[in-house]
Amino acid sequence: MDKIKKWKNLCQAKDIVEVLNKKHFKASYVETLEEAKDKLIEMIEEGASVAIGGSTTLSEMGLIDILRSGKYKFFDRYQDLPFDPDIVEIHRKSLTADFLLTGTNAITKSGELVNTDCTGNRIAPMIFGPKNVVIVAGVNKIVDSLDDAFKRIREIAPMNAKRIKHETPCVETGTCVDCDCKKRICNFTTIIHNGIKFEGRIKILIIADEVGY
Repeated sequence: MDKIKKWKNLCQAKDIVEVLNKKHFKASYVETLEEAKDKLIEMIEEGASVAIGGSTTLSEMGLIDILRSGKYKFFDRYQDLPFDPDIVEIHRKSLTADFLLTGTNAITKSGELVNTDCTGNRIAPMIFGPKNVVIVAGVNKIVDSLDDAFKRIREIAPMNAKRIKHETPCVETGTCVDCDCKKRICNFTTIIHNGIKFEGRIKILIIADEVGY
């Protein structure tokens, strides 16, 4: 990466970490995806139960294979199961995990976490359930305002629909049309304004790079 761009990313990472810590989250930053993976693994003690929210950032760091190593009790939502009820049951059990690892769709410069889900199995445990929530996000997730967060979510929705193979209009057009179909991925939206209720529960790793969608 260009040195000047890297410097700019580091400045953004440091600034948002300061804001997030003032909002009672436990935030820190790393320079690379590999450093984020190492720090994430350090946080999780062997034998802990771990759930994961859909995240291209976590997929890019190869986290799934690590969680399947046998060192953890992994609520594996990615295993090849034939029926939706089996996956839904894994989502339910994930609410009791020691750790939820996930990404976020957007972080405003005032420190709000904004997310939209298809099923709610990611945003529900972010709010309540697991003892620890660890969110990993690149600086490309940082936006100016809530309006910009909602705009960003609409822009990335077609890519996420394509990634998870949902048959939605946006997969054909590349543009969100606020559809009304069974496979719609934009059903639930949440804003986490701060972490004060359970201070330290939500931990945020900011990567000084552009990763994920």
